[in-house]
Amino acid sequence: MAAASSKRVIYAALAGNFLIAITKFGAAFWTGSSAMLSEGVHSLVDTGNQGLLLYGHWRADRPPDDLHPLGFGRELYFWSFIVALLVFALGAGVSLYEGIAQIIDKHPITDPAVNYVVIAVSAVFEGTSWLIARREFNKFRGDQSYYQAFRRSKNAPLFLVLFEDTAALIGLAIALCGNVASYHLDRPELDGVASLGISLLLAVTAVMLARESKELLIGESASARVTKSIMEIARKQDGVERVNGMLTVHLAPDEIVLALSLEFADRLTTPEIEQRVAALEHQLRSAHPEIVALFVKPQSREQYRMFRDDPH
Repeated sequence: MAAASSKRVIYAALAGNFLIAITKFGAAFWTGSSAMLSEGVHSLVDTGNQGLLLYGHWRADRPPDDLHPLGFGRELYFWSFIVALLVFALGAGVSLYEGIAQIIDKHPITDPAVNYVVIAVSAVFEGTSWLIARREFNKFRGDQSYYQAFRRSKNAPLFLVLFEDTAALIGLAIALCGNVASYHLDRPELDGVASLGISLLLAVTAVMLARESKELLIGESASARVTKSIMEIARKQDGVERVNGMLTVHLAPDEIVLALSLEFADRLTTPEIEQRVAALEHQLRSAHPEIVALFVKPQSREQYRMFRDDPH
């Protein structure tokens, strides 16, 4: 479900950014606008980023093998991290260079109406992609704020596209202000200042995305809602005296590894414990199909505490 949603968002963003990039580059070469050239690079980088995210989805969907028994789900987080680095290195870097070059070697914008039309058309494409990404993101956001949902989301490609589209819309506003000020005030360097503003915007966006993608790549636990549900199901299982503790790790947006430490009733024999574990696994997978691997360790609370305090 999460993978299908993020793929729809990526395809929409890919198509929109490709068309926008071509339009922006044409306008930049026609008018000589540094800010518009920076925006063209921005859209081209975004187009490549969406391609990498789709590649990451394809890699993550491969079945487990002997060397990767838990599958390749984290490839999605790896490529999301690479995308964040590209936004910083290419998007912010090229925009910074163009801005400085325009400030040092000033050249006026010609025929600014072309840029205005391109910015308006780009805003329509970017706005459409942003609305699609926002709608899918809201399905997972619930009653959380956007920042809370961003920090807690496990779907890196989805929030990557949303942040990229948001940065793109803000970048278009900066480019428009730079073009208007540069032309009407007859100060070409203001176009370069706008390019520097776009560079700063992309750098901040890239740092935020890289930080969150890194956390997911290292390994984040499941949400509080999921862990609470797992605990309730485990506690209600017949024969379980106590849930000592649990460990969850996301391998992908819809792939969770779960380890449970359970204390079973002393009256149960080994075959009976095995039956309870099988029943528990069935209930957990029915309630949470995203659980791709489940490990249950029968042990007393004292044994669990000893292991937790001194795992060596």
